[in-house]
Formats: sequence, structure tokens, C-alpha cells
Amino acid sequence: MMDQTVDSPPDAAVSGVLTQLYGFLSAARLPDDGRLPPERELAELLGVKRAELRKGLAVLEREGQLWRHVGKGTFVGPRPPQLLDISDLAQRSNPLQVMKARIGLEPELARLAAINATAAEVTTLAELNTACRASTTWREYEAYDARFHHQIAEAAHNPILLALLEALNAVRRAVTWGRPRPSHSSPPADHHSFDDHDRIVDAIAHREPAGAADAMRRHLQNVEDRLIGRSP
Repeated sequence: MMDQTVDSPPDAAVSGVLTQLYGFLSAARLPDDGRLPPERELAELLGVKRAELRKGLAVLEREGQLWRHVGKGTFVGPRPPQLLDISDLAQRSNPLQVMKARIGLEPELARLAAINATAAEVTTLAELNTACRASTTWREYEAYDARFHHQIAEAAHNPILLALLEALNAVRRAVTWGRPRPSHSSPPADHHSFDDHDRIVDAIAHREPAGAADAMRRHLQNVEDRLIGRSP
């Protein structure tokens, strides 16, 4: 059901400020980044009180015509996606959506790693895989597992995709998973991820892009199956 709440119309003073702001934004020559003058300077330019200016700016922000970055200023236009609040995004996401995003991104990272990884990066990846198997607690395993997946992203040598993975991981850490810790204190010897990781490392080491992407996709689908109870 849609939210029926509507904003109260601005008072006369704020309406006047809005009119001046609209005029200013349509005529002003702003820097390339769209930054507005500081609040005090803008209030003087418009001949209005700062309290009224703030109310007017708040209206424009709600309309999506400008955005504010604490410590940096106020900018014209919608808020850039890279500055989205991770905690807000996590509150609007669920574990299954996180997994779907990983399945959409990480196979491509594995494919690129099979093409671009250096010998040293492949060695590091193999060492992290061994460390996952040798983990004596779930916390230790999860730390090495996170490093394993991040190493693949680094080995892909695409800074944009790496940044996307890091943003996704930030959401992943903030999302409430609501699943119990396994009853055993450490990953069992037959933990499903071990063989999955082996196949990923093998494909990357042998420079098999399609195989690496497929191995990563199957691995994440296995994780997803266990998340939603399709597998034991």
C-alpha cells in the first residue's frame, strides 16, 4: 500500500526562497561538480535568512534536485549512487537478494581472473584456499573465505568491478542473515565449499575463463541452495 502522507505546503517565506533558488539554479554558473556556494554566501546572494534558506534547500533535496554531503557541501542533481548509505541499502535488502547480486557479479570476476591474474596472485589464491581447509573455527574460515573471494576480484584487474564487490560485501556484512551457526564448531572435512573452491582455483590457474566463471556460479548457487534450504 502506498504511503498516503503528503508534505505540508511551504510557508510564504519558504515559498519565496524556493522561487529565488529556482531562479538561481537556472542562471548560475556553477563548478563542474555542481557545488553550490556555502550556505552563508548563498543566503547573502539571495538576501534571505539562513534558516529560511535551509528549509528551501531541504525541499529541493526531497525533490531530488540537489544533494548534500556532510563536510563537502551541497550539489545540484540527484545523489550519486556511489554515495548511497550502505546501512540504508542493507535495511532494504535481504540475504537472498545479496546472493543473487553475488551470482550476477562474481562469476565475471572469476572469468577475468583466469585471463588477467599474475602468477603471484594465483599462488596467493591457492594459499588462501589451503587456509580455508585448515581453519579450526567458523570465524577463521569465514575470514579466509572472504579473503579468497576478494583475491579473485583483485586478480580480475578491473577496479570498477572490484569497487562493486567491496560495496556488495559492505551490504552483505550489514544484512541480518537470521541463520543459526552450524552445530559443529569448525567446518567439517567435507564442507561443500572446499571442493567448490578447488575447482575455482584450478580453472583460474589453468587459464580457463569459462570454466572459472562456471565454477564460481555453481559455488554460489550451492551457497544459495543451503541458504534457502534446498540442500542439507
